[in-house]
Amino acid sequence: MSAEEIDALLPQTQCTRCGYAGCLPYAEAIVRGEAEINQCPPGGAATIELLAGALGRETLPLNPANGVEGPTLVAQIDELRCIGCVKCLPPCPVDAIVGAKQLTHTVVAQLCTGCELCVAPCPVDCIVMVPRSTLRDVCAAPSPAHNRARFSAHTERLARRAAEQAALIAATKHAAGAP
Repeated sequence: MSAEEIDALLPQTQCTRCGYAGCLPYAEAIVRGEAEINQCPPGGAATIELLAGALGRETLPLNPANGVEGPTLVAQIDELRCIGCVKCLPPCPVDAIVGAKQLTHTVVAQLCTGCELCVAPCPVDCIVMVPRSTLRDVCAAPSPAHNRARFSAHTERLARRAAEQAALIAATKHAAGAP
């Protein structure tokens, strides 16, 4: 089974709790035999069963070193405490946080994968994770395919921005006569 086929069985939260930089790197590690199939807390027992069946392996309990299975989460920002520092924007793998420097941020719940990556960088601890089911207007969690597409767009945007910045730096050095 290929890494892409295994990746398609994962929830695409891109949370890194498996110990890898996202779902595809985790899938690649499974293919290489470097990772077990029980390292995905967001996928939990259901994903472990899918992986075991697809790979012809024994079903294992979720590895507690990677976290615990729980309800689908969504980030919420206490907008009264948010200082607009933008430190939560870069780690969001699907660009589910909307905001700009010096302005209050908010989470688009329909896009949030519940990865929790925005929580740690917040200097004022105004981001909390809540079960999606507790939201007033409960929206369904985004599908793995939707998460994958948004993550792909996010990483392509970051790569494009890095290339543009590198080109600008090179052009500036060239204009200044630097070698």
